[in-house]
Amino acid sequence: MSDATPTNDSPGFDDMTRDIAEVPAVEVIVTVAVNLMSAAAVKLGLTEDGDKHKDLDEARKLVHALAGLLDASTTEISSFHAAPLRDGLKSLQLAFREASLVPDEPGQGPGEKYTGPVFG
Repeated sequence: MSDATPTNDSPGFDDMTRDIAEVPAVEVIVTVAVNLMSAAAVKLGLTEDGDKHKDLDEARKLVHALAGLLDASTTEISSFHAAPLRDGLKSLQLAFREASLVPDEPGQGPGEKYTGPVFG
């Protein structure tokens, strides 16, 4: 059987499209933001496995992408959703600064292009 052929375990394209069509944009944005936050936390070594998956270069990219997403979508997702995401972003930015052997200059850390300098 081809990998592209839907099975009972994997939905077909039409099913996925219909499912996505029913999801509000705010929910998609928040879900993507939470996934970026989770991935960044893993790459920062903030999980149970700690240093096993730590990779600051990868973490920088994820935190920067999260900051860009939040900057672009804050007015679209309301402060109810945006405030906790911004708090999480700041926590990740501070964790990145603490984990760096040579910290970035203020305003040069991941995502600070969008958020401004982050201080503890």
